[in-house]
Amino acid sequence: MTEPSLRELEAERDRLHAQLSAVGDFRRGSVSENWRKCGKPNCACAAPEHPGHGPRFLWTRSAGRRKRVGRQLSAGEVEKVRGEIARHAEFTATVEQIVEVSEAICEARPAVPGAAAGDGPSGKGGEKGGSGVRSRRRKPPS
Repeated sequence: MTEPSLRELEAERDRLHAQLSAVGDFRRGSVSENWRKCGKPNCACAAPEHPGHGPRFLWTRSAGRRKRVGRQLSAGEVEKVRGEIARHAEFTATVEQIVEVSEAICEARPAVPGAAAGDGPSGKGGEKGGSGVRSRRRKPPS
């Protein structure tokens, strides 16, 4: 099988960008369904075969290292939030495809003749140095 041309890769990238913009609203996280026993001895949930009160739905997501945030969802919100979470998975899959195509474009794009590795648009090859204008500050008198 032959490698795709640069033009085909760029067309694929454009298609993926359009697909990405069509994802819509999304959010990270997951939805869990919970049943709880209230602890009151005379409540029906105290019976061994009773599953407990519920279901209660909780949306949670990671918020940095070792921290999770979330909130309880109303019954009407559950399907909306599950759809948004599914769209987040679609978003991340599309982003990964864009990265792969972009890497292939970088490999397929020809190098500029006479340009050394690391040369940026300034032509200085990644040299430090600012604007090239010398400082007007004088050395202190000795």
